[in-house]
Amino acid sequence: MIERLTASDIANEVSMMRSAFKGTFVVVEGVTDSRLYGKFIDPEGVMVLIAHSKDNVRRSVIESRTNRRDLRIIGIMDPDLDRLNGRTYPMPLFLTDNRDQEGMILASRALDDLLTEYADQALLKSFEDKHGPVREAIARSAAPIGLLMHISRCDGLKLCFKDMDYRSFIDPRTLELDMQRMVEEVISLSKDPNIGRKDALSRLKRELKHLEDPWMAVRGHDAVEILTIGLAEVFGSYNSYGIKHGQVAGSLRLAFSYDYFADTGLYGDTSEWSRKTENPLWLRR
Repeated sequence: MIERLTASDIANEVSMMRSAFKGTFVVVEGVTDSRLYGKFIDPEGVMVLIAHSKDNVRRSVIESRTNRRDLRIIGIMDPDLDRLNGRTYPMPLFLTDNRDQEGMILASRALDDLLTEYADQALLKSFEDKHGPVREAIARSAAPIGLLMHISRCDGLKLCFKDMDYRSFIDPRTLELDMQRMVEEVISLSKDPNIGRKDALSRLKRELKHLEDPWMAVRGHDAVEILTIGLAEVFGSYNSYGIKHGQVAGSLRLAFSYDYFADTGLYGDTSEWSRKTENPLWLRR
């Protein structure tokens, strides 16, 4: 049933709840978004609704405001590839600082807290002495994957990025990405791709030269997979043995505190909206 949920369904839900709830509705994409932002909202004056897709967030907020004259509603979405495409959205649609929620968290000090808990500090220092900060190492290796996805969508290449074997192209000692092997993995997973391995690799290398900020391309899922390899095989402590993607992602969300959230552009933009419109939103610090 969730896949059949439409933006009008969300807007109808908002309208029906208005008789009992006069506060602010925050419409988000998925369950993990609800869990994350639910930690920071004013529980007396704010309610989070899950739209189950980015398009539903956008359309339901626009419909509620324009057709139903409800001005106490905002949407929070991942930009995904929109910033690379130059696409923007009008308020009150707000985007995470990085490409997605996980990327925003990884760019924050929550990563440092996670490494304090799960990394062997001597092994971590040895790694960073040789390869630089873990955060930068992750971004360097994850950015080409996200950029290839951008190229695929722009050019209609029909490349598949699901169920990738990251260990086939991420060096477990350095976390460096082998671009050729990564491209080969993606091509092998793709049904009838509109590009060959050699051309895809050449195109990716050209685009990387113009990428000023790797975090614009980094997909959080890829970054967490690379971090998981690091914890499991490179610099993790005893409690990282057998650690999985879901555990790392969940731990990062737990470590993402109100103070870290308050350092983001998303918090600043939404707080400004709250101040100007006098609608409740986040807990008071």
